[in-house]
Amino acid sequence: MPIMLAPAPAAAEREWAVVCLCAAWCRTCDEYLPALRALAAREPGARFVWIDVEDDAEWIGDLDIETFPTLLVLAAQTPVFFGPLPPQIAVLERTLQALRESTPSDAAIDAEAADDLAAIAARIARWGL
Repeated sequence: MPIMLAPAPAAAEREWAVVCLCAAWCRTCDEYLPALRALAAREPGARFVWIDVEDDAEWIGDLDIETFPTLLVLAAQTPVFFGPLPPQIAVLERTLQALRESTPSDAAIDAEAADDLAAIAARIARWGL
């Protein structure tokens, strides 16, 4: 089961979600997790979810995750970013800021991944994560 990294924001504040796709065996992911939890605590209006790509394989469908961490960012349950990021929280913070300042576009999402990403967004919404 995916892990919520901070208390869930109120339903009205759930516009943004950051989904980290990692693996339990990945030492980089282990090192990234505490910093991601700290960012989640500083961003009370966003949901931060940790999905283990092996333990929670049914959550990611046919996505082929090759680089860790891989991040999925949702705006109002719509994927606006999907891809690997360097395991540095400052990079994620700048990415989130840029996404918040831009107009979300489906063009930034790989068409082959779109259905699986939409399914992840729907599962997160359904589980209240």
